[in-house]
Amino acid sequence: MARRVHLIGICGTAMATLAALLKSRGDDVQGSDEHVYPPMSDFLAAEGIPILAGYAADHITSDLDLVVVGNAISRGNVELEAVLDRSIRYASLPETIRDTFLWDAESVVVAGTHGKTTTTSLTAWLLTSGGADPSLLVGGIAKNFGAGGASYRVGRGRTFVIEGDEYDSAYFDKTAKFLKYLPDIAVVNNVEFDHADIYPDLDAVRLAFARFVQLVPGRGLVLLGADSPDAAALATHARSRVQSFGLAADATWRASDITPDGDGTRFHLSGPDGVAGQFFLPMRGAHNVRNALAALAVGHECGLSVAALRVGLATFAGVKRRLEVVGERRGVTVYDDFAHHPTAVAETIAAMRAARLGHRLWTVFEPRSASSCRRVFQQDFAAAFAGADEVVIAPIYRSSLPEAVRLSETELIDDLQAAGVSARQLPGVDAIVAYVAAHATEGDDIVVMSNGGFGGIHGKLLEALS
Repeated sequence: MARRVHLIGICGTAMATLAALLKSRGDDVQGSDEHVYPPMSDFLAAEGIPILAGYAADHITSDLDLVVVGNAISRGNVELEAVLDRSIRYASLPETIRDTFLWDAESVVVAGTHGKTTTTSLTAWLLTSGGADPSLLVGGIAKNFGAGGASYRVGRGRTFVIEGDEYDSAYFDKTAKFLKYLPDIAVVNNVEFDHADIYPDLDAVRLAFARFVQLVPGRGLVLLGADSPDAAALATHARSRVQSFGLAADATWRASDITPDGDGTRFHLSGPDGVAGQFFLPMRGAHNVRNALAALAVGHECGLSVAALRVGLATFAGVKRRLEVVGERRGVTVYDDFAHHPTAVAETIAAMRAARLGHRLWTVFEPRSASSCRRVFQQDFAAAFAGADEVVIAPIYRSSLPEAVRLSETELIDDLQAAGVSARQLPGVDAIVAYVAAHATEGDDIVVMSNGGFGGIHGKLLEALS
């Protein structure tokens, strides 16, 4: 039955994916948010989903059947207070997804500190290409689905592929979202410390993932990243079949002979049940090969042939904001990348280096996420950016953090310069654009890294370069 649903306190990516998926089943959906950045704002507009600017009590109307409360708000939010005062039915985002879509599905949940969005999108595409007709919910825009890409898909098959986020669910439920997703097949790419605003230490992260794999029924499958020690260690918590994937010699699904090939990568796959051979992935980097291995393992578990897996992998179009080319001017190529964790930064730089692209590699980084703004990753960021030729650091987005816990841009620049890297901190988007446009030369690659809109820097860079 169609419902009138209102979304509040949900970040732009999750807002778009849930709103579009609910609308696809006939629900009348709208939402409120302070900021919705491109490309998600464009996506919502194209889907015809209204987003009300800011929060106001009169957004909560008497005809609402359900209010989905995200983790970005807490008590005191005027819309939330109106919901509670009027006893309007409410639920968290993962509860809504579970109760609306997952109880009758075969749930494939892709989790991990890095690579979730790419692996989820690739898994869904392999199954779609192979004729399994799955449903999809992912925290990004997968280019294979729809004319301009999509963050959801409604299929006729029973399989539902969903990105499993370890971030908390709502102010009334501080447990990880993925604990609501009823996994029949669980993928854990890697486990590292992240989300320093809600997890006090790595042990707390480990516990969340241990609880996740314990949800898989005995008939199910747990797939663990062999190259991540903390992911591999989760095997002791599983009560189902366990397989591993990675570059390690003992991985169940193993890639070897990894070779850059233009904008992609070739590798040899060795898997169970005689699955083996050469594969091409139209993405760069060993980290994306690991993502592909997980997707191939799921595809095999769901009954796809080796030939179907090979075709699906070779035709994957990627995900927006994952080392995505946004344009080229004067022989300078500008990329958009979502990397905001030191490991993701290092892997992206390594992928560019392995491809031997460009005269110089620039990284322009906005410390924006709750963890990247914190000092906990101070030394890790210095090591991660050391592989670039030019590093430009934008002002910290969460500048109100206490100095004792806030990332020091000055110290980061000093450490990079001491390592022989040309690095500088500039006061804002306009200053960054002016500097890069004045100093980039033909053949350079500029990778802009941020998990937010970054003030529209990509378009401004291209305009300045032209």
